[in-house]
Amino acid sequence: MSFPPPSAEQLLRGYAGGIFPMADGRGSPNLHWIDPDRRGVFPLDGYHLSRSTRRTIRRARFGVTFDRDFTGVMQGCAARDETWINDTIVALCHELFAAGHAHSIEIWDGAELVGGVYGVTVGAAFFGESMFSRRADASKVALAYLIDRLRSGGFRLFDTQFLTPHLASIGAVEISRARYLRRLHRAINQKATFGGERVLPTPDQILQRMTQTS
Repeated sequence: MSFPPPSAEQLLRGYAGGIFPMADGRGSPNLHWIDPDRRGVFPLDGYHLSRSTRRTIRRARFGVTFDRDFTGVMQGCAARDETWINDTIVALCHELFAAGHAHSIEIWDGAELVGGVYGVTVGAAFFGESMFSRRADASKVALAYLIDRLRSGGFRLFDTQFLTPHLASIGAVEISRARYLRRLHRAINQKATFGGERVLPTPDQILQRMTQTS
């Protein structure tokens, strides 16, 4: 069902209640609350690094930052022929970013932004909204650093909304709405810290921690 644009506070209440907004397209003025029967989640101890991603991280091919170019990441995620990200979602997410409830991870090839992920946080829940990649393995490197950040910050839930074959191949799973809501309720009532521009782990630290938990 479509609805008038909510406030940023109403958007957070929607996430906390287990629903999330999407638009029909870039030019659509309306949003819809989505409440799927099955929900995609990343077990934070079950991320699987491919050999190619391990090599890319070890060689430090890309630069990695957090919360440095939220706008650029949102633009990258929306820059496709079909997108559910309209102007209303962009504006609301920027409000949440300014309030500390939305975050981004950026992947750089020199000075060029070549990949990234953005999402929304409530308590110890991270709602992954979208990601993009303009280089091989850029989005996989982003996920590896993001999951490490969520683990170290005390997050308990990484919601991917839907399960795609790509996400399933790197450790995401699908659970029922009832199970999801139980996990969501526990997560939003705990505290976690995303951390913004704090010191990044080294590639060796990332790979060691991923090996210990995968």
